Amino acid sequence: MKPIVYLGGDHAAFELKEKIVAYLKTRGYTVRDFGPHKYNPDDDYPDFVIPAAEAVAKHKGSLGITVCGSGIGECIAVNKIKGIRAALVYDLYTARMSRKDNNTNVLCLGGRTTGKNFTLVKKILNVWLTTPFSNAPRHVRRLKKIAKYEA
Repeated sequence: MKPIVYLGGDHAAFELKEKIVAYLKTRGYTVRDFGPHKYNPDDDYPDFVIPAAEAVAKHKGSLGITVCGSGIGECIAVNKIKGIRAALVYDLYTARMSRKDNNTNVLCLGGRTTGKNFTLVKKILNVWLTTPFSNAPRHVRRLKKIAKYEA
């Protein structure tokens, strides 16, 4: 069974978010879109990405995807939420490794960077959504240390 995917973004990546929502639905994912739901240049990413990431933290096994201009601000914002492990991903290697070694639960993408190439975005989504956590002892140990600090 595929996880629920929560999304949020801002005006700078509004079109990218809309494309991702449509693409994920064609792939059979249940998508919850926290917005924005229309283009507004005054939208601020914390208003949309934080609620999306909070939903991921609340619903075990779910995943999140956040988008903004560069992906940097959103990644900083959602990593403030207890239980979130977000990564700014920009190619297939970082997509794979963020899941395999770090068990990320939020994928951050930049609308003005990676988002300009939706063919690449689709490949990143497919890799990130299907790569399992390795459960390698060294990675489990590291994630436990992060969780301990977070607590």
